[in-house]
Amino acid sequence: MNNSRANVRLPPEVNRVLFVRNLPYKITPEEMYDIFGKYGAIRQIRVGNAPDTKGQAFVVYEDIFDAKTAYEHLQGFNIMGRYLIVLYYQPNKVTKKMNLAKKEEELRELKTRYGISEDD
Repeated sequence: MNNSRANVRLPPEVNRVLFVRNLPYKITPEEMYDIFGKYGAIRQIRVGNAPDTKGQAFVVYEDIFDAKTAYEHLQGFNIMGRYLIVLYYQPNKVTKKMNLAKKEEELRELKTRYGISEDD
């Protein structure tokens, strides 16, 4: 990291991992590297190939500033007639939802086990 960036404060949601949605299903990994690699060194790209993850990808940059630049330039970018949706990956949001669902399920099981109805 060079010194001009050392004191820059980034918003808390900014990180090195971008979550990209609305990708053309036929996009190749090479095309992904061509598009996202223009903004900096990429550590990894994972393109969804399951029915529920098609058209989505995670792009991991080596440098957080490169991820920020890519985010700013590629949001709404048109590829093969589709406009990209680029977000910063926020794992805590995903796990929070999963944890909440798990806690609700545990609560239902306890209520059932101890014969507590929803009306009590």
